[in-house]
Amino acid sequence: QVQLVESGGGLVQAGDSLRLSCAASGRTFSNYAMGWFRRAPGKEREFVATISWDPGHTFYADSVKGRFTISRDKAENMVYLQMNNLKPEDTAVYYCAAKVDYGLGEYTDGFDYWGQGTQVTVSS
Repeated sequence: QVQLVESGGGLVQAGDSLRLSCAASGRTFSNYAMGWFRRAPGKEREFVATISWDPGHTFYADSVKGRFTISRDKAENMVYLQMNNLKPEDTAVYYCAAKVDYGLGEYTDGFDYWGQGTQVTVSS
């Protein structure tokens, strides 16, 4: 089993920045793609950003391109989401996720392991 724990959420104003962190334990991150998803109140969970295992290709939802950056530290089993220029519509619970990377090119769905989430609230 892979355990994922998110941190770094909080209450900020529009235009501010936050950096979310995801710590993995239980197993190594070998051959795992990692990602961030979010669920806003009254809405379905949506893809935000993911990063493949090797060489580390990144993928972003159109709504966050140019504002959010996903990165990972394989040696420390950490994944990060740098969120800049936050907007009220970014308000959601953000979840860290992981799945085995088979190199098939699918990085927006099919994730098997999930954290408990961290709340991000952006006021106008």
